[in-house]
Amino acid sequence: MGMNLGNSGGSNGDPDVMVDMNTTPLIDVMLVLLVMLIITIPIQLHSINMNMPPPSANKPLVEPEVVKLDIDEKNLVYWNGVVMNSRAELEAKMTAAAAQPVQPEIHLRPNKLAKYEMVAYVMAATQRLGLVKMGILGHEQFL
Repeated sequence: MGMNLGNSGGSNGDPDVMVDMNTTPLIDVMLVLLVMLIITIPIQLHSINMNMPPPSANKPLVEPEVVKLDIDEKNLVYWNGVVMNSRAELEAKMTAAAAQPVQPEIHLRPNKLAKYEMVAYVMAATQRLGLVKMGILGHEQFL
């Protein structure tokens, strides 16, 4: 019965040689380079510089005419409160408005129960007949 209480493998008591690379200087150099990079990057501005005309105290000489186009839940189109009985009548009014020297502003206000088909038709007819000033009102009813 034997028991081995000494150095194994015939070692002479010298400490083992460390074979790992010392990474501390590498990390220090990396941090210095990172700080230098952060300092040299220009500050990013989240604004766009635009050359705007100076404000003018002159008001437009002619206030634009406003045409109110309403579409109700029965898909009837109203031109300033007057019902348009046919699409031809509506297009005739739009053609006459487009021929004016100063085109009127078209304010389209569809009811939320109106069919999209009718609203799309009125918008397409407005564009096709040459009316360029158009806005859609009444979006708060859809919220």
